[in-house]
Amino acid sequence: MITTTVGLPYIGSGPYCYANSFAMIMGEHAPSTAVIETLSGGPFGMQLIGGRLPFFDPYGWDPGLGFANLLDALGWTSTESSGGDAAEAEARLRAAVADGPVWVGPVEMGYLAHQPEMRGPIEADHFVVVLEVGPDLVTMHDPHGFPYATLPVRDFLTAWRADTLPYGKPYTLRTGFRREAEVTETEALRRGIGAATAWLDLDPRRDVPPGTLGNADAALALADLWEAGPDDGLRAHLAFFAVRVGARRLDDAATCLARIGLDEASVVLREQARRVGSLQYPVVQRDDAAVARILREHAPSYERLSAALPDTR
Repeated sequence: MITTTVGLPYIGSGPYCYANSFAMIMGEHAPSTAVIETLSGGPFGMQLIGGRLPFFDPYGWDPGLGFANLLDALGWTSTESSGGDAAEAEARLRAAVADGPVWVGPVEMGYLAHQPEMRGPIEADHFVVVLEVGPDLVTMHDPHGFPYATLPVRDFLTAWRADTLPYGKPYTLRTGFRREAEVTETEALRRGIGAATAWLDLDPRRDVPPGTLGNADAALALADLWEAGPDDGLRAHLAFFAVRVGARRLDDAATCLARIGLDEASVVLREQARRVGSLQYPVVQRDDAAVARILREHAPSYERLSAALPDTR
């Protein structure tokens, strides 16, 4: 049983490539990554894609879908472009980087060979900031822990094609980041929290793969999968990514909602963060009964969170 506590907000490493890349682009005017993640909508829900692949983020959500609300709430604009073949994408990237760093993604992490043990696609999305494109090498800040990393242009284009990922358009980048209004973090949270938390609702109009489940149904179905015996790929997905990013997002959202007076919702989010974080040990240690039990305890929290949020979302 997870007890209700104020908690100590987490600061440390973790798979926050989307928010970290955005913060780098925004420079001295960047809000905290906690605010970026919260306004993206990512902390508000759970999904089991196709009934098999779990994420502690909303039903039908992906990072790109939260971008408009994030930018608008913070008083920023930018321009997105994508598509074309590899040669056209390379030319577009070279032209863009001539005006400054470029936000790029999603890319397939498995093709980023500067990262140890990456030798091919692993169906994992990633975001980077490209600094320079030379004759043979792309230079980037990779927020996975690799500043000024380099990669052959051809390999970068392969990763950027993103054809092994479940979402996103090939060769997507964002340029022209411009701050149009000075907005404090608290103001941004108040402006954008309604659209962000709306992701908690299971909107049937969202485009999802067949069999995808959300929130309580996702947690309960994942518990059933775990009791039946997860394969190594599913276990690794939770152990290396989904639990880590899920718990951190929830913890950050709890902190952000408390800042704007949504105390009841903040308490539920903090409980969710603690429960999701507590999955890490039993997942790694193969205590599958404990994983299933925690997921079943977690399932009712989505209804509680919905009830604690304002009706205006």
